[in-house]
Amino acid sequence: MSKRITIEELQSYLWNSAVLLRTNIDAGAYKQYIFPLLFFKRICDVYDEETSNAVEEYGDDASEFDEDEIHTFIVPKGYHWNDVRAVSENVGVAIVEAFRKVENANSDKLQGIFGDGAWTNKNRLPDRLLKDLLEHFSTKTLSIANCPEDELGQGYEYLIKKFADDSGHTAQEFYTNRTVVHLMTEMLKPESGESIYDPTCGSAGMLISAIAYLKEQGKEWRNVAVYGQEINALTSAIGKMNLFLHGVKDFSIVNGDTLASPAFIENGKLQQFDLCLANPPYSISQWDRAAFESDKYGRNFLGVPPQGRADYAFLQHIIASLKEDTGRCA
Repeated sequence: MSKRITIEELQSYLWNSAVLLRTNIDAGAYKQYIFPLLFFKRICDVYDEETSNAVEEYGDDASEFDEDEIHTFIVPKGYHWNDVRAVSENVGVAIVEAFRKVENANSDKLQGIFGDGAWTNKNRLPDRLLKDLLEHFSTKTLSIANCPEDELGQGYEYLIKKFADDSGHTAQEFYTNRTVVHLMTEMLKPESGESIYDPTCGSAGMLISAIAYLKEQGKEWRNVAVYGQEINALTSAIGKMNLFLHGVKDFSIVNGDTLASPAFIENGKLQQFDLCLANPPYSISQWDRAAFESDKYGRNFLGVPPQGRADYAFLQHIIASLKEDTGRCA
C-alpha cells in the first residue's frame, strides 16, 4: 500500500470520491461530506505512520510514551478509520461517533472541525453509499511519506476549486480565484515572524498563499502567526482543515461575524496585524448598521456606510486591524 502518490493520482482519487455522491447530493453540498472524510482518513493514516515510526525507533519502549508525545492528533481506541470501515449497518452513526470522539480527544485543536453534515439521513446517504465512499478512500494510504503536506494541501485546494466551479455562483463565499490571491500576496511580501489576518477568511486560501510565498522564498514560515474569522460554520471548518493539511500548526480560525463581533481583541481594542488579506462579501445589505454607528472599537472613524452596502465597514475594520508601522493590506 505504501507508495508516493502523484499529484495527478491524488486529484483523480479526490474528485472520484465526489463523483460517488453525484446522484444523491447537490454539488453545493459535496464539501460537507468529502472534506471531513478526507481529513479523518489523513488523521488515521498519519496516526498509524507515527505509531510505526515510534516502534521502529524505540522498539518495545514505544508503548511507554504518552499518546501526545508521539502523535500529532490522537485517535481514540475503537474510533479509527478501520473501525468505521468495518461497520456494515448504520454507517452514518459510526462516522458521526468517530468524528465526535476524535474532536473531543483533540479538543484544543479540532473542536467542531468535522461540521454537522446529515450523515445519519439514510435517504440522502444510505449505508451502501457510505460504504462505497469509505472503500474508495481506503484505496490509498494518506501517510506523510506517501503524500507530504504540501502535496495533500494542493490536492485539497484542487478539490475546493472543483467544488466552487461545480456549484456556480455561490462559490465565491468560500473560494477566491487563486491567481488574484497570489497577486495580492506578491504585493504584500510577507516576512518571516509576521502576523497574518483575514477577517473574511473563507476556506483560508489567502492565509495559505502567504505561507506558500515564504516557502518559495526559502524563508522560515513556521513562526508566522495566522488568524482568520469566517461567518459560515462549515466554511470555517474547511479553512481549519486546509491549514492543518498544509502543515500549518500555529493558527486561530474563529467562526463568527466580523462586523458584529470581531474575534481578535486585546485589552478591549482590536488586535493589530502586520498583514491583512481579504475578499469581503461585496455590497451586503444584511448587517447591523446601527451597532456600527456606535462601534465600541471605533471602526467607524471614516463614517458609517449605507445599509445597502457594507463595503466601507469592512474596509474600516481592516484599516483599524493594521499595525501602525508594518501594517499593510490587500
